[in-house]
Amino acid sequence: MRILGIDPGSRITGYGLIESRRNQLEFIACGTIRTAGEANFSRRLLVIFSDISEVISSYAPEVAAVEEVFVARDPRAALKLGHARGAAVVAALHQGVEVFNYSPRRVKQTVAGYGQADKAQIQYMVRMLLRLNAAPSSDAADALALAICHAHHSFV
Repeated sequence: MRILGIDPGSRITGYGLIESRRNQLEFIACGTIRTAGEANFSRRLLVIFSDISEVISSYAPEVAAVEEVFVARDPRAALKLGHARGAAVVAALHQGVEVFNYSPRRVKQTVAGYGQADKAQIQYMVRMLLRLNAAPSSDAADALALAICHAHHSFV
């Protein structure tokens, strides 16, 4: 199964693709979608939608794993994050890709064994689990962690 992980953000959205065969995970690709240069927030959402659509067209994942929105201290930031998440989810659904949602805590628990793991721990574990030569950026690592989480939980 080819899995697309998406770590949504209004300025940087991470994506990561893995192949899951039985108990083996294989790295396919990862990267980030940067929208910070676009001043108009609506246009940022369009960039997220378009770029996720392009990733899906290029790599043909069967499913997508997306991080659920968490409410931090800043409700405005949470709303922007929700909009970015919505653009990514609609892009996946528009391309016929089924979407699964995971909380940040569940992803961290699955990948690092600890629900409060920090970004450096997630990067390290993603690197080890996928046998990468170098750690991906934190946003791409979070997206790959989402894909790994789905791979683990879809067969449990």
